[in-house]
Amino acid sequence: MNQAVGQIGVATSVEIASEPSVGDFVALLKPRVMSLVVFTGFTGLVLAPGSLHPALAIIAVFCIALGAGAAGALNMWYERDIDALMSRTANRPIPAGRMAPGTAVAFATPLAVSSVTILGLATNWVAAGLLAFSILFYVLVYTVWLKRRTPQNIVIGGAAGALPPVIGWAAVTGGVDLLPLALFLLVFLWTPPHFWALALVRRGDYARAGVPMLPVVAGLEATRWHILAYSGLLLPVSLIPVALGAIGWIYGVAAAALGALFIAGALRVVTTRTDAAAQRLFGFSILYLALLFVALLIDAGAAGHL
Repeated sequence: MNQAVGQIGVATSVEIASEPSVGDFVALLKPRVMSLVVFTGFTGLVLAPGSLHPALAIIAVFCIALGAGAAGALNMWYERDIDALMSRTANRPIPAGRMAPGTAVAFATPLAVSSVTILGLATNWVAAGLLAFSILFYVLVYTVWLKRRTPQNIVIGGAAGALPPVIGWAAVTGGVDLLPLALFLLVFLWTPPHFWALALVRRGDYARAGVPMLPVVAGLEATRWHILAYSGLLLPVSLIPVALGAIGWIYGVAAAALGALFIAGALRVVTTRTDAAAQRLFGFSILYLALLFVALLIDAGAAGHL
């Protein structure tokens, strides 16, 4: 930990070789993470009862993307010291010396404020408040408070990334209901096994940077069993929308099949004890969440909600 703390400001001491490129600003927004956030938020918007003018719906989804990107950029700004110590993140714009830390803050802060303000003006302030809470939770609670202090950082911090379906729903309805809360719980429980699978593979990076991820603090075996436990919870939780009567059999079949595959992948992580199994589970976990939300949209379309 002291090594990581001692590296604070490492990026500030790196001479910025040139002006950051457009690609650097795009990278700052964490586009791969943003794409899942946008998709789950869009699904919440589509599933919500009532209607929203197409132009306002586009604005709402754009604001969710903008807010997620701003949160990601502020995360990169704050974590520039530990990013410089990890091979997976060392080439990010700030630790690589392609962007000054101040530039990242000056870029991200107006995006965060604008995303919340525009969403509130275009839809309603409940959705805007949820978006603001999500951004602040990710930056202040997860990034600043939890990330360097507890192996439960991913468990608690996952709440920020689980909110977009609720935000999308609220943009249409002005409120919250059981279905978006069920989707929140699904993404919330998906986050730990998703990230712990990656942490198993990248445990050396996290140890070098002093980040107390579960494999570093509790060990590899404990992490594998945690992954299996959370994977087992995902299957019944993913079926809650069906139990509520809000979603039909198309999604139900997909959730059951994908959940079984997720558990099988987690079992391989436990039984084989290999990084290859953890890497495969990490890759599948992204596909799992994407396909689940695709199934939600297909089911809604079949039921005439689209």
